[in-house]
Amino acid sequence: MLRKMGEAVARVARKVNETVESGSDTLDLAECKLVSFPVGIYKVLRNVTDQIHLITLANNELKALTSKFMTTFCQLRELRLEGNFLHRLPNEVSTLQHLKAIDLSRNQFHDFPEQLTTLPALENINLEENEIVDVPVEKLAAMPALPLINLRFNPLNAEVRVIAPPLIKFDMLMSPEGARAPPP
Repeated sequence: MLRKMGEAVARVARKVNETVESGSDTLDLAECKLVSFPVGIYKVLRNVTDQIHLITLANNELKALTSKFMTTFCQLRELRLEGNFLHRLPNEVSTLQHLKAIDLSRNQFHDFPEQLTTLPALENINLEENEIVDVPVEKLAAMPALPLINLRFNPLNAEVRVIAPPLIKFDMLMSPEGARAPPP
């Protein structure tokens, strides 16, 4: 168990160092068995956080992200968090004023993360395969840049299905009622 953890930590460290050394705008920590975002990374990246535009934390075991994560990487354009155990986002998501895309598919959201509706640049929200029943349709309809939101394989209530289409002038992807996601 510990050796495995050590390997995971080493892998994370290697990927973080690659980002720093190459001056890359991407931090890819997908599939690193992370349960939380490693605090040590903030120190390592402190001089380059502004240049990081894409962070991938897909397919980890994250249950939450901290407000520090959001305020540190406030220049993000894209955040990929699919395949984790997230059920909410910190309020500080609202500091991500440049974020264009967020992938929260295959997580455990029961409530729509409403902070996303405050992000002016957001063009793509992917919440496929969560447990979302209700959606803030009016707030979504007011988002200036959003052409697409994916809510497939969520147990959306009938009201959302009825009121969303006339109000929302962009693509809101929904599965037929009662549809279940195919097994991975």
